[in-house]
Amino acid sequence: MSTTTYRVEGMTCNHCVQAVTREVSALPGVDEAVVDLQARTLAVSGDAAEAAVAAAVEEAGYALAAQAS
Repeated sequence: MSTTTYRVEGMTCNHCVQAVTREVSALPGVDEAVVDLQARTLAVSGDAAEAAVAAAVEEAGYALAAQAS
């Protein structure tokens, strides 16, 4: 299992965290999705494709900016 960390734009509150976590966690191949609001990052464990993660984040109302280093 691998973990990829992305930067997410537009998150400002716990509602944002819950929305992103819910959408990304529902994707096939995602074992765990953890959002860090202060760092504005999303860590995804599993083998979901980046395009699928980006679409799920967009569905939640936010934008995937890039992979975090």
